[in-house]
Amino acid sequence: MRRPIRALAALFASSLVQQGCVRFVHASAAAQPSLASRIRGAFMGAVVGDALCLGSHYEYDANKILAAYGGKPIEKYMAPGEHMGGMTHGVGWGQRNYHPGKTAGEQTDYGDYNALVLEYFATRKYKDNDPPLPINKSELISFWQRKMETWVGWKCTQTRQTLQQIQQGVPQDQLGGMSNAMAIRHAAAFAVYSDEKALIDASTTVMFTHRNSHAFLAGPYLSRVVHRLLYKNMGLREAIESAMNDQGTDEFIRSKVKMALSKVDEAADPSKPLSQEKMVDDLALTSMARLWDVGKSEPIKVGKASPTEGTLPGAIYFILKYQQLLPALQANAMVGGDNASRSIAVGMVLGAYEGVEAIPESYRTSLKHWQRYSDWLDQMPLLKKGSGKDEL
Repeated sequence: MRRPIRALAALFASSLVQQGCVRFVHASAAAQPSLASRIRGAFMGAVVGDALCLGSHYEYDANKILAAYGGKPIEKYMAPGEHMGGMTHGVGWGQRNYHPGKTAGEQTDYGDYNALVLEYFATRKYKDNDPPLPINKSELISFWQRKMETWVGWKCTQTRQTLQQIQQGVPQDQLGGMSNAMAIRHAAAFAVYSDEKALIDASTTVMFTHRNSHAFLAGPYLSRVVHRLLYKNMGLREAIESAMNDQGTDEFIRSKVKMALSKVDEAADPSKPLSQEKMVDDLALTSMARLWDVGKSEPIKVGKASPTEGTLPGAIYFILKYQQLLPALQANAMVGGDNASRSIAVGMVLGAYEGVEAIPESYRTSLKHWQRYSDWLDQMPLLKKGSGKDEL
């Protein structure tokens, strides 16, 4: 007999507490991870988080996910729609397998894009003692076109549209669609560039499939956050607020970060009704959202969907509420929606905060391409032997 949803939610909340998911622990409370570990953590945290979302990506019913996973946080990588009939319900787009050809331990398209950028960086030549050159956009697009020929899994609308534009001869500076979805693809850039401006430039260059200003603004903001964690030894909230107040940060981003900060405080306040809810994370994200009528079958709460106005504050919420890599990634996966988009930001920031050691061995060995990613990271200027950076 199936347990009631409220009972499952209570079990889930209890499990989070037992795992220490709700403790606010600074990385300095334990052995401080090396810079090399934190750079690796930024990339590996992102792809591990993405892989944890493969099973529930685009399922908008958090209660359904909770029931499917036995009323407790996800504990292993899942195949698309595993325990949910092999499909997820992308509200507005219908129920289907959004990641055909993928198996447990592989990436969604968000993780695949970050892996593609890492592989691109691994193909480049780097001169010792010389700052790495900026990404050559033409070179990157040519590399991307070749990879698209053997791409397995979901091709988002912007990817398909950009490929079509190239076939039509559209100039490179006019490529991309107007989707406002957050698509963070530069987790590997922290292993290449230590300069904040170079990181910001990389974050926008790799988003050549998008032209919407909101989508472009998230990358520079998160670059500032991670740079502060890596090189200014700030705490999580300090880095998030400092980057928010940076003169280069757009008011749109500021408003969304402030929204997330307020929601985290509300969820942590025992005097507030939200903190007493069993599905507190799900309600927190949807309560930060407007209703988005996409002209499909059903309207969507933007807080759980792809637009940056929902995914960015949602990611900041998980980062600051849990402040630990694995618990934050688990909780994010359980809420569903476009959890894969959020997971890249959550994993990148908390991986840079806690270091790659925060990823349990079982999650390393069961991530299908962990060794491949590790080998590519070893070739990056800030991680290769003899780079002068502290080693793991």
